[in-house]
Amino acid sequence: MNSMDSDEEDANAVFGFSEDLVQSPTHKTAGISSTDFDGLLQSPLQLHEDLKEGCGGQLWPAGMVLAKYMLRKHRHDLTGSIVELGAGGGLVGLAVALGCELSSKPLYITDQQPMFSLMEKNIKLNDLQSTVKAAVYDWGESRPSGIPEYPDIILAADCVYFEPAFPLLQKTLQDLIGENTVCYFCFKKRRRADLNFVKVVKKMFDVKEVDDDPAKEVWSKEGLFLLVSTARSPGHRS
Repeated sequence: MNSMDSDEEDANAVFGFSEDLVQSPTHKTAGISSTDFDGLLQSPLQLHEDLKEGCGGQLWPAGMVLAKYMLRKHRHDLTGSIVELGAGGGLVGLAVALGCELSSKPLYITDQQPMFSLMEKNIKLNDLQSTVKAAVYDWGESRPSGIPEYPDIILAADCVYFEPAFPLLQKTLQDLIGENTVCYFCFKKRRRADLNFVKVVKKMFDVKEVDDDPAKEVWSKEGLFLLVSTARSPGHRS
């Protein structure tokens, strides 16, 4: 696959995607699903899925990719504070809380107000009240009380889908990514504008594509990207 530095036209030729959104997962009726992420969790994660308050209430492919990657490659090395952005029902953060060794608590899963009750429901469903906290975080707004000023780890999956929100998400990443922050960011490329989002982010931070996931060959063919973003090193130039 070509690097994300390729221009948009080349990228679209490689991916073979139209300007329209690709087909989304089958919309499920509200209910509880269970996954052990292909055996990566000893006890399956229980996830209440409900689209009543928005599309974030459903499991999406980028969330599965990011959760599996964290469980495969970072099970034993997550130190410090962790915040998930755009958590929806909390899939990634809850998987990390269940399957990884965490050096500090709580882990925060965040989204807009309509998702708050679903996040809380899934925390209780997995008996993670002592480990995970839900919080309302509107991108572009001030950091909520309790959220670390500069988290050590930021998790974000399926946050690139609505172009008008791109500047708000970029502002939030600027607010949260500090000198020692590592942001794991997974998204599915649906429109040309999605790559424009990444181009802007690459001007703000040091951004690398993940290359140590043994499943990369599979999910990259589905138009999924997994990136790691950190603060710019001193003297870095665009």
